[in-house]
Amino acid sequence: MINEPSVDALIRKLGTEEEPASRYELCVVVAKRTRQIIEQMQSAGVTELPGKQKEIVLACQEIMNGKVTAVRD
Repeated sequence: MINEPSVDALIRKLGTEEEPASRYELCVVVAKRTRQIIEQMQSAGVTELPGKQKEIVLACQEIMNGKVTAVRD
């Protein structure tokens, strides 16, 4: 389970005041970014992240830092 950043904080960061994000949207964005990170690691020949960090944690941290956003159609 991921405790930091919290799910509520991620939802607030991902959405806007006019159009808040849902838990489902958060799951989709985190899953897509996690797959991208894994693919990038495999193509670069990297077997694990520094500090033995998990890919999903990195994806969540990127959302909190504003590096990843949701694109709505």
